Parts: sequence; structure tokens; C-alpha cells
Amino acid sequence: MTYAISRRHILQGTGAGALALLGNSARRGTPARAQRSLRAHFHLTPPSGWLCDPQRPVFLGGTYHLYYLHSAQNNGPGGWDHATTEDGVAYEHHGAALPLRPDFPVWSGSAVVDTANTAGFGAGALVVLATQPTDGIRKYQEQYLYWSTDGGYTFTALPAPVIPNPDGRTATTQAEIDNAEWFRDPKIHWDTARGEWVCVIGRARYAAFYTSANLRDWYLQRNFDYPNHALGGIECPDLFEMTADDGTRHWVLGASMDAYSIGLPMTYAYWTGTWDGQQFLADDVANPQWLDWGWDWYAAVTWPAVEAPDSRRYAVAWMNDWKYAGRDVPTDATDGYNGQNSIVRELRLERQGGGWYSLLSSPVAALAAYATSTTDLPDRTVHGSTVLPWRGSAYELELDISWDAATNVGVSVGRSADGSRHTNIGKYGSEVYVDRGPSDLPGYSLVPYSRAAAPIDAAARSVHLRIFVDMQSVEVFVNAGHTVLSQQVFLAEGDTGISFYADGGPAVFSGVTIREFADTVA
Repeated sequence: MTYAISRRHILQGTGAGALALLGNSARRGTPARAQRSLRAHFHLTPPSGWLCDPQRPVFLGGTYHLYYLHSAQNNGPGGWDHATTEDGVAYEHHGAALPLRPDFPVWSGSAVVDTANTAGFGAGALVVLATQPTDGIRKYQEQYLYWSTDGGYTFTALPAPVIPNPDGRTATTQAEIDNAEWFRDPKIHWDTARGEWVCVIGRARYAAFYTSANLRDWYLQRNFDYPNHALGGIECPDLFEMTADDGTRHWVLGASMDAYSIGLPMTYAYWTGTWDGQQFLADDVANPQWLDWGWDWYAAVTWPAVEAPDSRRYAVAWMNDWKYAGRDVPTDATDGYNGQNSIVRELRLERQGGGWYSLLSSPVAALAAYATSTTDLPDRTVHGSTVLPWRGSAYELELDISWDAATNVGVSVGRSADGSRHTNIGKYGSEVYVDRGPSDLPGYSLVPYSRAAAPIDAAARSVHLRIFVDMQSVEVFVNAGHTVLSQQVFLAEGDTGISFYADGGPAVFSGVTIREFADTVA
């Protein structure tokens, strides 16, 4: 778990500040030199510099305000930059909101609208709790308060932490320091049933819960511990309540965690359970579920949909992984930036056949309105492989695959003209997978972190796929959204083809629809 510790030590930087419209309808920033742009078309990217953790958006003044960690250098010190969106697809940048101060970077946290003026900054003030290293010392990771009375564009800070590190100031041995310094990423919500604020903070081996009446004075309650410490420490924790499809209410505790050592994802783990005002009680503490099975869906945040806050939430994540984040990537050279968010998802909670409850994911509905063309292709039976008569670099591919005897079926996207480069998405045995290995670029190999796989019924003989391909990513939604795999993939010039494959027998590819998102890079 050195990745998360080191990244919080040196991470996040000052905002670029230029006003820019984001989304597939406009471009951001200027390429660093005259090369083909690789900038994503329908994902949030920074105008320039390094983008990291998204911060949970808040709805204020008729729009969603999303903040994200930003630096002028890759994996460098920095603060929060600010963007707004009405639909989760097109964004407008507003520059730095919580800027870097000398030796005092701003790390992850959360913002809330203080409607009732509990903190005394005025009704409707936007209040932020964010982790910062007091005196620049790692073991003093503590929670600081900022507030805004102009709608979230500028903030004022309290000088002292409102939640001091309970261990950092007494830690002396290296082991104590290593444990103490992991005290970060406060996530706040208002507990309507009890009339108080609740904050969950990530620790090296548990999640700590605090409560407050006024956002300034916080009191430690109970910790959430999990028996399998091979899951790693908790980062960017998340606590919320949802109504499931059967009308029952459930609490969800989620967090970004590293389970690579036991063959599970390094993305967003979650538990369903109950919250009693002091502690979270998981339905199955030993076996969390996962919201993504790819390599690149970390530091995720969720927030209630304004139109259905009880039954639907949105979610977005940073498309990177601390196994390899921080180094230069192709967009550094072509476009002067590094990093993107995933597409926004809609989450719903559904009861499963075994009686448990799971979060299901769908691409945000608003994304469909940004498609500039739609192509429907005829059904085809494939035994071996076939190349489609279509080329593009920013699109959604939706289809069904069915088979009887075939052992390996799937789709190759980002295919070069000679077929040597591609990313494979398919079903083999008891796995659904995304293998980006053949898409590696010279000087930017992701081996051994190439193939991601999620469990699927080995007896299944059909699968529904929605595959979102952009200039630097592939995101795959499987069946009804029980499974998603998100992968960072950098497409080279000419990686615009699609092919189907079936090994060991024929497969039928049907309902093939391609929705293209225009390349409007200047």
C-alpha cells in the first residue's frame, strides 16, 4: 500500500484557471506542440496539467459543481480546480477554487450545502472539509474547513484543523507514523433522521465515523473494521442511503481499495448494511462487492440525482491507477495534460436472486444526446474474425453476442489497419474481460496490468455489451450493468477499426449499433 501513501504525500496542484467548455462539443487547452490531438471527446479532462481525484459534486444555483485535484505537474502538489455541469457530460471550467499554498497542498474531501446555517457562515453557504498535511508533515494528515458564500467559486479557510489527527501527534516509531498518516478524504452528509452531520474518514485499516451539529466541532463515534486486510486501506470513503427497486431502504459504505494481492480489483469496493448513528453494520463484512472490475476507476464519488435523490445516484471516478499513475502519458506531449474522469454513471440498487442487494450501473442518459450519428449494422454470424465496415475513435458500440459451442467470443476496438494493435473485449469461460495489451504504445506499456476480468456465469451463452471508446479509454457495461470494466487505453493514429471474433465455434453478433461522438479538436 505504498502507492496511496506516497501519492498523498506529493500530490495535487494549482489550477490552470482558463475558462473552457468541456464535453464532446468543444475542446480544452492548446496542444503542447504541433501533433495530432489525443484529447478525449466526451470525458472531463483538465485544460492543462495533472487531473486526479474528483470531489463529490454538489447541486447549487441550478447546476452541479464538481471539483477535482489538479497540479501544474504530474503527481505534483496542488489543490482543487472547479468545473460546473448541468448534465454530467458538458462542463465549464472555472480554474482554481482551493489553491495550493506554500507547503500546504489540498487533498481530497467533500463539499456540502449548509442550508440551515449550522456552521454560521450563512444559510446556503458551501462548506468543504478537505485533508491537508499540517506543517507539510505527512503524519499530520488532518481535516480543514473552507467555506464559500458566492456559490462555490471562492473560499475562505479556517486556520486550524477541525478534525485533528488523533494518532499523528503522538506517533514516534516508523510503524506508528505509517499508520497515523493515513487519515484522509472526509466525506460528509446530513443525517436527517438524527439532525446532525456525519463524516467518514479513511484509515489504513478501517473507516472512522464522526458526527457534528455545526461542521466545526466533531466527535468520534465507532469505526468500521473489515476482517480481510489484504483489501488494503480505505481511501475516498462514501456513505449514503438508497431506496432499492423493491422499495426497501439500505445504507451503502463504499471506498477505493487495493485488492490486487488477492486477485480482486483496485477500484471501488462497497458494502450494504445499516447506519445506527454511531456505526455502520455491514450485511456481509467479509465480502464487499465491486462497482468496477477494470484497472482504472479509482477515487470514485457518488451523489444523489436531483430528479430522484432517494432511488438514483450518479458516480464518477478518476481513470488511473496508482500502480502506474504519475508518469508522463501520450497526452502530455500532444495536449499538455494528464488524466481524465470516467463517464458519469447512473446507479440504482436492486435486490438479487440470492436476497442480497447490488448497485447496478448505466451510462448517464444525457450522453446519448451528444451522439452526432448513429449507424445500425446487420446481424452477422462469425467463426474466426471479421472486420466491420466502419472506422472511428470516439463512439459507443452496443450489441448482443450469442453462441453455443464457441469458447471465446468478443470484440476488438481501437484496431489498426493491419490488425496488430487493438483492445479485446470478450467472454471466455467464467470471465468477461478487457485486454488492452495489444494497444500498448512504445514507451508507455501497462504490462503486467493489461488484462482485467470479472466473474460471469460460465454457462452463459449470450452477453449484452455497451462499449464506450474514447481517445484514451475503453469502458464496458455488461448486461444490465451488474459488471463494468474501465480501462485507460491510448489510441494511436489509425487505431479506428472494429472487428468481431469467435473461437471454437460460431457466434451471432446482433443488434449492432454505433453512436459516434464527433472529433471537434481544432
